[in-house]
Amino acid sequence: MQIECIVLREVALPLRAPFTTSYGTLTERRTIVVEVHDDGGFVGYGEAAPISPPLYTEESVGTAWHILESYLCPLALQGEWESPEALSDALGAVRRNYAAKAGLEAAVWDAYARRAGRPLAAVLGGCRAHVEVGIALGIPPDARTLLSQVERALEAGYRRIKIKVQPGWDVEPVRLLRRHFGAFPLAVDANAAYRLEDADHLRRLDEFSLEMIEQPLDWEDFVDHAALQRRLATPICLDESITSLASARQALALGSCSMINIKAGRVGGLTPARRIHDLCRAHGIPVWCGGLLESGVGRAHSLALSALPNFTLPADLAPPDRYLVHDVIAPPLTFSAPGMIALPEGAGIGVTPSAAALAQYTVRRTELRRPDRLKAARFAPEKKETDASV
Repeated sequence: MQIECIVLREVALPLRAPFTTSYGTLTERRTIVVEVHDDGGFVGYGEAAPISPPLYTEESVGTAWHILESYLCPLALQGEWESPEALSDALGAVRRNYAAKAGLEAAVWDAYARRAGRPLAAVLGGCRAHVEVGIALGIPPDARTLLSQVERALEAGYRRIKIKVQPGWDVEPVRLLRRHFGAFPLAVDANAAYRLEDADHLRRLDEFSLEMIEQPLDWEDFVDHAALQRRLATPICLDESITSLASARQALALGSCSMINIKAGRVGGLTPARRIHDLCRAHGIPVWCGGLLESGVGRAHSLALSALPNFTLPADLAPPDRYLVHDVIAPPLTFSAPGMIALPEGAGIGVTPSAAALAQYTVRRTELRRPDRLKAARFAPEKKETDASV
């Protein structure tokens, strides 16, 4: 498989409402749609979706664009690839920059599956046609708004509700939800807002039978997470800490968590995501797929990943129209049943960006071609028009 052309588009998608975490507030989702053309005429789509500013990880949309344009795409265009895994391993020569790698690698996986005439989920080894979906709610302006948001989510049938927490907004919001709604699958996500010294405070959450507390401590600190897990009855789930297969091995060896949130965009693509899935499965550690407020392109890839057998917990993969005013794909991804999304049918990811939507929301575009194609185009002899009357 050779890659003939790669098109990068930065798109600016308005959010329906501000999304607030301990890192800050987003009012617009800027992301990069990657389009790959292979030598068989097949086209694949991926999405590089870092959260700007670089607080969730070290990447931003600007840095991802630079790495894609200057390093990753030229590398991909120069080689011949037996499989997307081979490309993924080659991209490892560039350190970190996982969201940028994931966007390119995803587009290649899509083209590869379309070329095979099979759904991407099946090519990856998926075993289900529907994915259970939970919802992640940002930190609201007040308790009344939180109650309203959770009520609507329960009515919509979401299989788990996760609320963002931070110091000063943790135990009491959870207590409020339990008092109003009773027992339902509830989790909290701290986005690394606490320290080990907060262990006694976090232990107060144990009384509420939470599904998990996600990423309570600093993303680099596996030792303190292990110490905290020993002091909590609530399972710890790691998110930001898991950036590679090696980091997952470290977390499991130390007992730093009881489950892992796998996001392809955080670990460098579907290939490393699948390897982390396989490692966790071998150790009896359940995994689930988190979201990054992606467009339908990135969300379709996450759904395909979530079809793998060890993704046994609800995914934070709400339909994009819940948080985006407009998506770039048509028709949109929607519930097939309350709290369930059916994997799109058809080859590859099963969805294609709308040309009209891309034209409307693209704020930057560039196109890169295979070097020998550029040379051929540059030095091809000019065609002379002939006069049929001569």
